[in-house]
Amino acid sequence: SGLVLVKNPHLDLMEEDVLYHLDLGTKTHDLPAMFGDIKFVCVGGSPRRMRAFAQFMQRELGLPAAGEDVADICAGSDRYAMYRAGPVLSVSHGMGIPSISIMLHELIKLLHHAKCRDVTIIRIGTSGGLGIEAGSVVITDMAMDSCFQPRFEQVVLGDVVVRSTELDKDLAEELLACSRDIPDFPTLIGHTMCTYDFYEGQGRLDGALCSFSSEKKLEYLRRAYDAGVRNIEMESTAFAALCGLCGLKGECCHFHLL
Repeated sequence: SGLVLVKNPHLDLMEEDVLYHLDLGTKTHDLPAMFGDIKFVCVGGSPRRMRAFAQFMQRELGLPAAGEDVADICAGSDRYAMYRAGPVLSVSHGMGIPSISIMLHELIKLLHHAKCRDVTIIRIGTSGGLGIEAGSVVITDMAMDSCFQPRFEQVVLGDVVVRSTELDKDLAEELLACSRDIPDFPTLIGHTMCTYDFYEGQGRLDGALCSFSSEKKLEYLRRAYDAGVRNIEMESTAFAALCGLCGLKGECCHFHLL
């Protein structure tokens, strides 16, 4: 049916579902009226970037409000920001797996309660590139953990639960085809490595702690490249796992700055 799935039988027993970190709820807001026609959701780390993206989409879609400021739908919360441009929802998720995971749980429930159909969700953001030209865009075909495995591990009630992190390959190819109209940004499909840390977890030598040599760092990054990794960030495994389990057509696009 194209509806967004939730894999939680307890939700049916609740009189009200409060999406606490989004400052929304099933009793306080008419979610189908507010969001029922959403077809695309773009998520990224920074509230300011997602506001700018929503304004960009207003202009691209030729909406009547183009050029005007966009309202933060989640203004009552200081955790995330959400903006709307026609059928496109633009949402910030903060930094790292815990932050994007909390946002995605509530966002997916929001799309479910709003009875949205055939939703495509894309994470857009920056990342560190691996063996690619600066300014490149990496479209993720598979999110990998720090051991180069396509998995998302989470401890649930003391048990380690492992979930798949494969993303929608057809969507990846579709995005790659779209990129041919934008020659300024070299674009490729590759594996994305997701880490739990920006410094030691990504092999950086400039953190408050560093337990390895520059030689060990380079050897690790070579192994990552040989495993198909073309960029490194901190959210993609959780994103891929949650989207896949809830029937969302999902993809990640990352801009390599340096």
